[in-house]
Amino acid sequence: MAPRMWGKRRRPTVALTVALFLEAASPAASAVPVPIPSPLDPQDVKFSAFVHDFRQSALAAGISAATYDLAMAHVERNARIEQLNLNQPEFSLPIWSYLDTAVSDRRVSLGQQMLAANAPILAAIEKRFGVPKEILVAIWGEESNYGHGAGSFNMFEALATLAYDGPRVDYARPELIAALKMMQQEHYAPEAMTSSWAGAFGQTQFTPSTFLSHAVDGDGDGRIDLWGSPADALASAAAVLKDAGWKTDGVWGYEARLPRDFAYEQADLDNAKPIEEWRAEGVKTVWGADLPASEEPGAIYLPAGMRGPAFMTFSNFKVILKYNNAASYALAVCLLANRLKGGAPIMAGWPRDEPPMSREERLALQAYLLALGYDVGPIDGVLGRRSRAAIREYQKTHGIPADGFPTEDFLTRVAMDATAKR
Repeated sequence: MAPRMWGKRRRPTVALTVALFLEAASPAASAVPVPIPSPLDPQDVKFSAFVHDFRQSALAAGISAATYDLAMAHVERNARIEQLNLNQPEFSLPIWSYLDTAVSDRRVSLGQQMLAANAPILAAIEKRFGVPKEILVAIWGEESNYGHGAGSFNMFEALATLAYDGPRVDYARPELIAALKMMQQEHYAPEAMTSSWAGAFGQTQFTPSTFLSHAVDGDGDGRIDLWGSPADALASAAAVLKDAGWKTDGVWGYEARLPRDFAYEQADLDNAKPIEEWRAEGVKTVWGADLPASEEPGAIYLPAGMRGPAFMTFSNFKVILKYNNAASYALAVCLLANRLKGGAPIMAGWPRDEPPMSREERLALQAYLLALGYDVGPIDGVLGRRSRAAIREYQKTHGIPADGFPTEDFLTRVAMDATAKR
């Protein structure tokens, strides 16, 4: 190919320029359609109005005009964040698929390396807060893969996208104010404040409000850096768990085995009973031994219904729910912590032949149950505690083992019932 002669380019003559203009304006040329700019997306308009109007709310909360204007100068509605908000893995993936990644051999191996590499830091944190180092490293692993995946979204754009409209407005608006307070208080540069799509940030994925209430200086350098300092991130996570009621001499739970005639409606995290009562009903450890004595009452958790594993859980399990209110997340942390201590994988199998429900199916299930008079909470496709309770209530009413676990067959039955009621 011949080289381009950049130094030999010739400007078009004035006559040629005029001729081209006239040609473009001629009737023949006007037959070519001229693209008309599309109107702004109504959601973008709504987002811009929110950013403008929310300034007053921020100023009223003590945020300076300079802080707000700097933080929000270049934020835009992020469609990717809106999409991710609809399919959180803790709620949308089958529990077994979620745990395949959350407690993978690779994550266990890397976690054990992190335990060794940070042994002095972890020992000091465990002594100070009373939270086992394995639990802290498990949280570190689940939240950011030990600091390798802490999130790359702009925190203010992420929170503003969730705050302007949608199902998480009540969460995101206070968190946006908290993020602005963080920036103002700690003198962070806004471009350095990266986060997950949900606005959680740092190696242990704090929300801004949790940072303001619990973040601590774990390495003693006089500043708090949850992005760059594992000591700060781990100590801050320990502070959260301690303040939430972590029992230093307690356990989170263990895998259990249920008798064949077990009344599955009893399997609920809010149904804690003395261990002696569970023993009397035939509940044993997964190895078939009597349940260990405990001064604490225990509650049974069935993450995949009657066909999956069963777990006896105690108050420390519910403490982890205060860190992230998803039972599957709490189970992942606890199982990973067990593996980090050298424990074996869970013994019972998962019902992997059960096809996962799509978001559309989960939405439909909630709508059908609501039409039948059951309280499912918001129709959002997230089968959380209220939806699971509604499923269990329907199962009990219709003579189905009330394990609270929805399947496609269950959806079909509920749909037929709701349709017949119309």
